[in-house]
Amino acid sequence: MIYEELVSILTEENVVKNKPLKQHTYTRLGGQADYFITPESYEQVQEVIQLAEKVQVPFMLLGNGSNLIIKDGGIRGIVMYLGKLNQIEIRDESLTAQSGALIVNVSRAALDKDLSGLEFACGIPGSVGGALFMNAGAYGGEIKDILESALVVTKEGEIKRKLAKELELDYRTSNISAKGYIVLEATFSLKKAKHQAIKEVMDDLTFKRESKQPLEYPTCGSVFKRPPGYFAGKLIQDSGLQGKQIGGAQVSLKHAGFIINKDNATAAEYIGLIEHVQKEVKKQFDVTLEREVRIIGEDI
Repeated sequence: MIYEELVSILTEENVVKNKPLKQHTYTRLGGQADYFITPESYEQVQEVIQLAEKVQVPFMLLGNGSNLIIKDGGIRGIVMYLGKLNQIEIRDESLTAQSGALIVNVSRAALDKDLSGLEFACGIPGSVGGALFMNAGAYGGEIKDILESALVVTKEGEIKRKLAKELELDYRTSNISAKGYIVLEATFSLKKAKHQAIKEVMDDLTFKRESKQPLEYPTCGSVFKRPPGYFAGKLIQDSGLQGKQIGGAQVSLKHAGFIINKDNATAAEYIGLIEHVQKEVKKQFDVTLEREVRIIGEDI
């Protein structure tokens, strides 16, 4: 029944049963989604939310899967992916991007129009929606620095415009999850600048990222938030954990703040290594490492 109702809203090509979610995470981890759907309009997003509420089926939104670990048992109910909502529009110094657009592509679109403010995002692998969800940042810049407003769907299925301050953006967090919002689009306030100056900053940040991060392996990105007064990677390195491996998961030899899926790891192995690192750093330095990466789904 749920499948038929979803197909009536989205068409058959946009509804997949028992979809392997490891195909949609940067770690290449995760079990199956009962129903994996890809809306092509805001109205379809609304209708699916209203359907899930009506029939009381579990529902979750999946971004680009870059800062996420999905457990081996997968996710029950409906998983919505907004990758087909990826349009970017620029007017003067204002850039509006749909939730499914990659933030990397948004930063390049800004560069094409000689707009400054998104340089820091040129290497962030997530979607616009995910970037707002966790107030993504890098190299001294954050989404909250440039966000003007966002168009969201509430958990009741209503479309509303929210100012940046209403989303309570803070270090790697927002109130988007707590409020049950789904981001449809974001509008950023940028500034005109010289094309070459913007490009030089982006090229420099890209070089730093590629030279320091283990991009040749599947990874969730930076695993831990920066603890006050410390660097997570340095603490892990000083704890003697660089290269530590559980199953196919390994603390990166290139950057200890990253855990790589070196050899067909399971989510359980990856999570087990995260927890081992947290325990060792706490034991040796009495510092609590707080996860930046989200862990969702069910165990087998």
